[in-house]
Amino acid sequence: MREYWVKMLTQLADPVLDTFVSREKKMPVAGNEARLQVTYLEALGRLLCGMAPWLEQEQNDPAEEALRKKYAALAREAVDAATDPASPVVCNFSDHAPDGTPISAQPLVDAAFLGQALLRAPGELWEKQDPRVKENLIAAFQKSAGIRSYRSNWLLFSAMVQTALALMGQKPDMMHVDYAMFAFEKWYKGDGAYGDGESFAFDFYNSYVIHPMLVDITARIGKYYGDGQEHLEQFRQQTVVRAARYAAVEESLISPDGSYPPLGRSITYRCGAFHALAQAAYLHNLPPLCRPAQVRGALEAVIRRTLEAENTFDANGWLQVGLCGVQPCLAENYISTGSLYLCSTAFLPLGLPASDPFWSDPDAPWTMCKVWSGVNEKIR
Repeated sequence: MREYWVKMLTQLADPVLDTFVSREKKMPVAGNEARLQVTYLEALGRLLCGMAPWLEQEQNDPAEEALRKKYAALAREAVDAATDPASPVVCNFSDHAPDGTPISAQPLVDAAFLGQALLRAPGELWEKQDPRVKENLIAAFQKSAGIRSYRSNWLLFSAMVQTALALMGQKPDMMHVDYAMFAFEKWYKGDGAYGDGESFAFDFYNSYVIHPMLVDITARIGKYYGDGQEHLEQFRQQTVVRAARYAAVEESLISPDGSYPPLGRSITYRCGAFHALAQAAYLHNLPPLCRPAQVRGALEAVIRRTLEAENTFDANGWLQVGLCGVQPCLAENYISTGSLYLCSTAFLPLGLPASDPFWSDPDAPWTMCKVWSGVNEKIR
């Protein structure tokens, strides 16, 4: 089973890493052609956001460890190519083109996902980088830090960029972090769900962004809070409890065949809809009645359902727009090829060693399987 996860993750990674390592623009641009300015950073940031824990975790199995080392080296090369001003595939981390023409605030989003990757694999993606690459990364993130966010999940992108800069040895602007924490405390709706702004939207943004970034930011930024560390720790603990509750909700949405309700915006992120559940498993933050093995089975069912559908990948291995196959009509106008790689976040548990109960425990049915097969067992 673990071998299948590694196979699928590396299949996702191959075209993205190849285009950066070769320094050739090979990615097709689905949807709006204007997305060409931002979609390369989307692809790399989102891919590495999900891939990072596996890259960071040494493995006992020689074959998997050799693969891990290979892809960690490729990822470092890709980050170099994406941030080197002389590279043909250098990514735009600013909200304007090199000639000063305004483009889009989108680079803030994907700098944040790349920053989250750095937090999840600091040893492989930051510490092993050449000093030149580190300087380029800092310069790139400082550009993104200047992009104004919206009063929504975007506040977390600003906070994540500052948290990544702190990892890089830079002094973070804590105003962005404080404001995001304050806003989401105010926007909490109950039962594990936050509003994406003042109002509540029935979609997967609690999983795509909100829970995963709140958990990772509050776990890393504490030493910069000074006298406010006690308050931050209280908020962090509360964040972890809420994330566990939301993970339980997510697990209960997965049907026996791996399908789930196509709710709200951005459903073409495919199995990335379960970023929060995957993170809870990876961080050992699952609630007691949500056992690791049943989450493993549920996540694999979703991965198979969303990534094995016919024509999910084009002839060159790139993801195509859709949830179950090629379905461009499901895409919003901000969706492009690079956007789709948030699906990698379903693979976070590969950052756990093979000996972890998530991988070593025998198969177990997940909630939908138990309930609809007549099993009389407490589920919550």
